[in-house]
Amino acid sequence: MKALMTAWLSVVLLMFSTLAQANLTIEITRGSDRATPIAVVPFAADGDVPEDIARIVSDNLQRSGYFDPLSRNAMYDRPSQSDEVRYGQWRALDVRYLVVGRVSREGDGFRIRYELMDVSGERRMLGESVTAGRNELRGGAHYVSDQIFEAITGIRGAFSTRIAYVTAQGVGDQMQFALYVADADGHNSQQVLNSREPILSPAWSPDGRKLAYVSFETERPAIYIQELATGQRIRATSFEGLNGAPSWSPDGRRLAMSLSKDGQPEIYLMDVASRNVERITNSSSIDTEPAWAPDGRSLLFTSDRSGGPQLYRYHLANGQTERLTFTGNYNARGRFAPDGQSIYLVHRSSNGYQVARQDLGSGRLVVLSDSRWDESPSVAPNGTMVIFATRQGSSGVLGAVSADGRSSYRLPSAQGDVREPAWSPFLN
Repeated sequence: MKALMTAWLSVVLLMFSTLAQANLTIEITRGSDRATPIAVVPFAADGDVPEDIARIVSDNLQRSGYFDPLSRNAMYDRPSQSDEVRYGQWRALDVRYLVVGRVSREGDGFRIRYELMDVSGERRMLGESVTAGRNELRGGAHYVSDQIFEAITGIRGAFSTRIAYVTAQGVGDQMQFALYVADADGHNSQQVLNSREPILSPAWSPDGRKLAYVSFETERPAIYIQELATGQRIRATSFEGLNGAPSWSPDGRRLAMSLSKDGQPEIYLMDVASRNVERITNSSSIDTEPAWAPDGRSLLFTSDRSGGPQLYRYHLANGQTERLTFTGNYNARGRFAPDGQSIYLVHRSSNGYQVARQDLGSGRLVVLSDSRWDESPSVAPNGTMVIFATRQGSSGVLGAVSADGRSSYRLPSAQGDVREPAWSPFLN
């Protein structure tokens, strides 16, 4: 077990090198050929506005893979309200939907007025007025993006959600690790924890108020639970051996985890209130990386019981375990889609380690990403995107790919490595 933990730590240290900037930037790497043309006209502004609301909305919609925003250079007309729209001009530009708006000061903050038009139908689909503090304009823009996305697609937008991730700086004994949370687009980052020892596996509670994670700050792995608003935290487990891979149950009452306190790593459930643990797997193999099904009735986990890493499902009602993956000799780090109909995982192919999706009904597996060193997939709460850790040159970055694999982007830092992403649930 000591050898296993030493090897695990060595892999972690190799993944990190220099300090990552708190905020992440976005690089679109692949656009969808099925994206819907839309135009987000620069919002009119009454006075100085510190954020370009229309740009944030346009970037959000493009990043989703569902929309192809028109370049501002191609906009010959720039209306700010629906009665100024000349639909024929936008039809000539092959625009199907149009967003216009205005930002004005209101007290110590701002009021964002926006409207969404169906160009072909020449009708107003949506219109709303939103207030935001001076430091909340990006949040207001994410809210507007969510409303537009849902009005057109019928899918709840996830632009107002957050991501957690880990950064590191230094080499060898000088390594410094940090846990951050940020908006889904990488902005507005806040440091949750700073440590000289590795931080792994951040996991959001269902209400988005807490993070569970693994920290080596006592020189051996332990699972902590931390309140984001107050910074208060507890050490949930600190058994001998491995304490890893925490995963919250959908009701927030339990944590699934991998512990080796009784020998080989097995899957355990911990009651968060009492901290009592219950072992649910019992084999001579390594069982790790648990993930709850959306209905809370089963768990997905990685096991080498078939000779190599594969994904299995444990049913809580009857204690039965079934193997889910059979394509290839390496499938790990599984995560359920929000509808429970498919899973996302890391699949090893001839091209390396890549993010894939497997339909649970048919068993069909489709590779989504096109890089070679992908790991730690985490699914957006609306199921449209998957974020994961990958490499860009010699640096660790975050990547994201749409559920159909048609569009992708990366979230690199200005310098250094970023790893261990976790997408938050809906926050309201």
